[in-house]
Amino acid sequence: MFPKKGTTVPTSRSESGGDYAITIAKALREELGTSAQAAKTVMHWTGASDRAAKYWLSGSRGPDGRNLILLVKNSDTVLHSMLKMAERDAYGLTIELSAAKAALIRAIAVIDALRPRT
Repeated sequence: MFPKKGTTVPTSRSESGGDYAITIAKALREELGTSAQAAKTVMHWTGASDRAAKYWLSGSRGPDGRNLILLVKNSDTVLHSMLKMAERDAYGLTIELSAAKAALIRAIAVIDALRPRT
């Protein structure tokens, strides 16, 4: 019999943040797929080890704060997943609308530049 000391090990997925890890994994796999190249891309984005990238892609562990920020910086899918987990879906729509507006402004500028001057 061992004395009860030290850290406790979570027994359920909800206690260990399993839902978070699975959500991030789904987002990464949706954007990058499941090939070895996906892990290399995640490593490139974050500077994390191969093992960490594979854990994140499998959903067995989730990234820490710094790495999560780097993933969000590089992946719109992870960003939208994070907003959904935080129940801030409306911000995702705002981001999409802002991007669409910027694209339309650029398109109008190109049309104006191509229009013959009389």
